Amino acid sequence: MKILLKTLAVVATLASSSLADDESSRVDFQNDLVPVFTKHGCNAGACHGAAIGRGGFKLSLYGGDPAADYEAIVRRARGRRVNLARPNESLIVLKPAEYVEHGGGTVFDYDGQSARLLIDWIRQGARDDTIRRLNRVEVTPVRHVAESPGESVPLQAVAYYSDGSKRDVTQWTIFAAEDASAVEIDSESATSTIIRRGRHIVVARYLSEVVPIEMIVPLTASEVDLTANSRNNFIDDEILKSLAVLGLEPSPTTVDAAFLRRVSLDLTGRLPSAARVKVFLADVMPGKRKALVDELIRSEEFSEYWTFQFAKLLRIRPQRDDGQGALTYHRWLASQIRDNVNYKELARSLIMATGDSHTSGPPNFYRTVAGPREQAEFMSELFMGSRLRCANCHNHPLDRWTQNDYHGLAAIFAKIERGRIVSEKPSGRTIHPRTLEPAIQRIPGERFLANDTDNSRKQLADWLTETSNPYFAKAIVNRLWKRMMGRGLVEPVDDFRDTNPATHPALLDKLATDFIENGYSLRHSLRVIATSDAYARSANAIEQNKDDDRFYAHAIRRPLEPEVLADAISDVVGIADKYGEEPDGTRAIALVNPKTPSRTLDILGRCGRDESCEGAPGAVSGLSQKLHLLNGPLLNARITAEGSRLKRLGDAGKQPAAIIDEFYMVALGRHPTIQERNYWKRQLETVDKKEAFLEDFVWGLLTSREFVTNH
Repeated sequence: MKILLKTLAVVATLASSSLADDESSRVDFQNDLVPVFTKHGCNAGACHGAAIGRGGFKLSLYGGDPAADYEAIVRRARGRRVNLARPNESLIVLKPAEYVEHGGGTVFDYDGQSARLLIDWIRQGARDDTIRRLNRVEVTPVRHVAESPGESVPLQAVAYYSDGSKRDVTQWTIFAAEDASAVEIDSESATSTIIRRGRHIVVARYLSEVVPIEMIVPLTASEVDLTANSRNNFIDDEILKSLAVLGLEPSPTTVDAAFLRRVSLDLTGRLPSAARVKVFLADVMPGKRKALVDELIRSEEFSEYWTFQFAKLLRIRPQRDDGQGALTYHRWLASQIRDNVNYKELARSLIMATGDSHTSGPPNFYRTVAGPREQAEFMSELFMGSRLRCANCHNHPLDRWTQNDYHGLAAIFAKIERGRIVSEKPSGRTIHPRTLEPAIQRIPGERFLANDTDNSRKQLADWLTETSNPYFAKAIVNRLWKRMMGRGLVEPVDDFRDTNPATHPALLDKLATDFIENGYSLRHSLRVIATSDAYARSANAIEQNKDDDRFYAHAIRRPLEPEVLADAISDVVGIADKYGEEPDGTRAIALVNPKTPSRTLDILGRCGRDESCEGAPGAVSGLSQKLHLLNGPLLNARITAEGSRLKRLGDAGKQPAAIIDEFYMVALGRHPTIQERNYWKRQLETVDKKEAFLEDFVWGLLTSREFVTNH
C-alpha cells in the first residue's frame, strides 16, 4: 500500500510537468538521458558501470556505449524496466527514486528533473533515435588564476550539437577535483573553491567529453618581476612566464662545476674526467657551456648512452633461448643513434618491419611482447604516450579511446606472424570481447580500415608520423624533457590525455613543433633543452621556491640510474665491475642483456625490460641498497684492490690531502670547498692510520647524496 501511494504521488506530480509531444521537446536518449545516469553515478565503475554490472543490470562505463545502454534498459530483464502503458511505474524510475527497494539507495527525487526526463522519454515511446550529435563541450573557465585561497569560482558547461544548436548542460556535468584536498566542488551550485595554493586540475565530464580546468593560486603572496631574467631560448620564455603567474622566484644559475657534471651525466651517462673539469673551470670564454653541450652531443659516449636509453624504451632483451635477435636489434639501434637517423624514420622502420630477426634489427620490435593486444598497448604507450590498454574491457574512463580503438589497433597487429621470421599474416585476427566477432582494423580515434587491406601498417605509420598527429612528436620530446629535467611536462610520460594536461602546455607544443621543424632530430631537441637557462638552474632551492616540485624554479635532484651509478663507481675507484661472461672493462650501460648476471645491478634496482622501465624505481632508494653500499663488496672490496685509484695514488707517494683533492675531482667534479679542506685537515691531524682513514673517506664520498645524484 505504501508503494502504491508513493507511486500515485509520482504520477500526480510528474503528469503535470510532462513535455509536449513535439520535436523540440522530444527527449533524446543519448543526449538527454545518458548524462542523467552519469550525473547520478549509475554508470560509474562502482555501480552499474562495473565490468559485470550490479544487481543484474549493466550499463556501459560513463555512457560510452549508448546503444548497449538502450538495449539493457528497454529490452533486457524481459522489458520490465520500461512500462510503456504506465510510464510512471517503470522500474527505471521507481528504483533510483527508491519507491521500489534499490541497493544503491535513493539516487534522485521523485519530483526532480531526472525523473521527469525519464518519464517523458518513456511516454514518448522510449525511442533510441538521436535527434542530434554532440560535437563538443565548452567549459568555462578553462583556466582561472585566483588571488588567494578560499576564492570560489562558478563553473559552466555548454554543449554544441551537429544541428547547430547549443545548450547549457552545467547541471548534467560532473565536476571533480583531481585533488579533493586542494579544491572543493559544490555539485548543486557548480562552483569550485580553491583551498590550497598551487596549480590544480578540475575535470568536467559530460557524455563522452572530458575537459580539464586549470585552477591556480600563486604559491607565494608576493608578486615577482622576472623580466630581467636571462632567456636562452623559447624554453626560458615559457618557464619564466609560468613562474611569474605562480609567484615563484627562480634559483640562480648553477656554478660551472655542477653544470659540467650534470650535463655530462645527462648527455653521456658518464662523469667528467678530472682533466676535463680542470680545463672547463679554467675556461673564461662566455660561450663555453654551449660549446660543451655540442662537444658532448657529438661524442661516441653520447651515442652509447642514448642507445642504452632507447634500448630500455624499446625493451630490448633476449627472447627465450634466443640472444641473437636482441644483439642484432641493439646493433641496429646503435647505428641509428650514431648516424642521427631522424626519429620519424626510426619509428616507421619498426612499425613496417618484416624479415629475419637474426639479421635485421627492426623485426625484433614484433618479438618484444606476446601478441597483438600487447603489441597495441606497447605501440600506443611508446609512440603515442597513451595508455590504450585502459580501453581493453570498456571505453577509457578518462580519455577518448574506445574498445573499438583498442581492438581495432590489435587487429592490425594480428596480421603479423611472430617468430624468428616476422612476416605478413593475412588471415590473422583478434576477437572483440563485446561483439565476440573479429575486430575490425582501426586507426585509433580516426577510422576503420577494410579487413582485407594489405597496407594497414603503412596507413598506421603514415597517420602516426604525420606532422599533424597530436601524439607522436609530443610523446618523445616529453620523454627527452624528463630525462634532462627530472620530470615530464606530462607525467607519467605514457599517460597523455586531456584530463592529465601538461604543466606547461604551450612549452610542450613548441618543443614538438621545433622537433618536427628540425627533422625529428633527437640531438637537436636535447641541445635545445641543455642550452636553456632553465636546465642550468641550481638544484638548491631558495625560500621562495622550496615547495616547487614541477615548475622548474630550481633543478630537480635525481638519483643516478643503476647502470650509470655502477659505471660511475667503477670510474672513481678505478676497478671495473664484472658482468657475467662479458669482457673485462664492459660498462653497465653497454650490456645488451639487461639480466646479465650482476649482484651490483640487482642491488641497485635495474630494470629487466620485461615491462616498461619508465616506472622503475630509482637507484639507491631503500635500506637494502644503502646497507649494500655501506658494507658490501660493491665498494669495500674494490676501494683497496690492487690497481685501484686509491692504491695507485698511495703507491705513488701522494699526500693524503692531495688524494682527497683528486677524489673530489673525479667523483664530484669539483675542488673541495674551504670548509671541506679545513675539515679534512683537522681529521687527518687526529688519526694515526692514514691509509684506513682514506679508505673510509672514499667509502663515505661514494655513498654521499652528492655523488649518487646528478644535481
